[in-house]
Amino acid sequence: MVLRMNAFTFVGLFLLSLTWKAAWAKVEVNMEDRVEVFLGDTAQITCMFTVSDSHDDVIIQWYMITKTNVRLRIYYGDSTIQVVDLGGQFTDKISVNGMGKSSEVVLTIRDVALEDELEFICQVNGLSAGNTEGRTMLKVFASPDRPNIEGVHSGISVSNKNPSKIGSCEAKNGYPRPNITWYRDQSPLQNTPGEVSVVTLVTKKSSGLYTVQSNLHLNVVKEDKDSFFYCEVSYLVPGGTKMTETNKINITVHYPTTSLDVWVESPKGRVKEGDTVEVHCRANGYPQPPFTFMHNMQELKSELNVLVLKDVMRLSNGNITCTALDLDTYEETVGHTELFVDYLDPAVLIPKDTHVMAQGEELMATCNALSSLPTHTEWFKKGEKVAEGHTLTLKDAVFDMAGKYVCVVKVPSLEGLVTSGSLHVHVQGPPEIKESADTVLEEITETFLNLSCHARGYPTPVITWSSSDESQILKEVSHRQTEDEVLSVVIVKVTSDITANCNASNVHGTDSFPFSIKAIVQTTSSDPSTTEGRGVIIAVIIICILLLAILGSVLYFLYKKGKIPCGRSGKQDLTKPNKDSIVVEMNNDNTEEAVLLGVNGDKKSSSDQ
Repeated sequence: MVLRMNAFTFVGLFLLSLTWKAAWAKVEVNMEDRVEVFLGDTAQITCMFTVSDSHDDVIIQWYMITKTNVRLRIYYGDSTIQVVDLGGQFTDKISVNGMGKSSEVVLTIRDVALEDELEFICQVNGLSAGNTEGRTMLKVFASPDRPNIEGVHSGISVSNKNPSKIGSCEAKNGYPRPNITWYRDQSPLQNTPGEVSVVTLVTKKSSGLYTVQSNLHLNVVKEDKDSFFYCEVSYLVPGGTKMTETNKINITVHYPTTSLDVWVESPKGRVKEGDTVEVHCRANGYPQPPFTFMHNMQELKSELNVLVLKDVMRLSNGNITCTALDLDTYEETVGHTELFVDYLDPAVLIPKDTHVMAQGEELMATCNALSSLPTHTEWFKKGEKVAEGHTLTLKDAVFDMAGKYVCVVKVPSLEGLVTSGSLHVHVQGPPEIKESADTVLEEITETFLNLSCHARGYPTPVITWSSSDESQILKEVSHRQTEDEVLSVVIVKVTSDITANCNASNVHGTDSFPFSIKAIVQTTSSDPSTTEGRGVIIAVIIICILLLAILGSVLYFLYKKGKIPCGRSGKQDLTKPNKDSIVVEMNNDNTEEAVLLGVNGDKKSSSDQ
């Protein structure tokens, strides 16, 4: 009975020891809560485990939780075998690395797709130690394309009662869904009833990627014409959030006119008579409304916002009114400007036109022109300034003071405003003949001579010519006359000594001027024998020169042919015959015959030659 008790006691103690060991052996698994990866990249999910007080093999199994919350195994492995379950979405995409008693295993998923965003379970079975599992959520991200923004092209009126569409912003192909925020300048816009409305449209494509479109509606105000609008797209990426901004857009705002600017655009500065004036009108609203111009209560035609007045006169002075009609509110806005035209009347001279004065008298002439501005007056004679101011004074009149005086009146402060007048002054008196530098002229007989006589006086003198030799005829070839002067030119044939007189006369007297002409007789030789002798001498000289030229040419030719040898000293004995000697024989008749002589002096015929 005692032995049986001992046997039972032994078995109980053994079973108790096994139970105690199993109670103290356990498996620990550590895994990350989530693993994040970009679409198309490779994901690695790590399962770290520890099995204590067990020498048994460890079995690793990986599971996934489907979208419908179904648990499916995708992998099984121990120290001897590793198996990827067939027929699942991960059959060709996963691999598992690492085994051991106290180690880790890594599940690698290649080319991650959106449908791979699941929860994965790592189960570690330590046999006698039992089993434990850990879980990791795989998150997949896709950055959207660069967002696009497009504003409305038409104008937006501030008079609209409801918010008007400003623009549209779109972000394509993002995952998870991107968020779009609108900004005006640097301030974000939020939905505000009656003022701001943001409408968002989300589209999920068959690929699982999202496209988000956001439309902004706004009650615009005038200040929005200078504002810039843009979108900010925020989206999730592994480990954080990114943001991308679109380009900035500006909108066209229509707002009513409250005031007008009216001004003279051309000419710049003061306006003078004869100018073409451009009057511009501009409203402070947008777009520019239609304009109507009134000038001195008379409506004028205009082009857009420009009124053109041609050849304005002082009568054009007055008020110019521009009226704008707002097509939205049908309210009129009026603007004004004043037009003042400067003028300069024609010059008035006293005395005017022509004035006759006696020698020694005094003349005081005045020149004035009525103007809206201060004027300056100058007097000119023959292009040269002779006086300055409104008054011209001539004292002790002489003939040199006669002529045309031009009075020029101008406005110094306004270029182009100028007028002028003229005064012809005549000085009465007997004629005066301008004396010639040469009163005594010497000319060869039988030649023709021009004589000029210049006289002045008023009334215009009459010139006549007379000669000491009545047989000589003085023929007038030129006659030029002005109101105060006269010029007469005659031609005379010199045959003998004569005196020609120029006589000038008018109602006040006469004057004369003599021209003394001395005739010079030219002596020339007319002996025919002398002339003939000179001709003969010249002919002989020419013939001699020609003969010398011919002889020199023949000798040079023979020398070049070697027919004329020269000694070492450069001299030749002319008394000794030479076979190469050449003799030129000249006949005493008019022909020349050249005969070549041999060594003995025999003649050779021309054929032998």
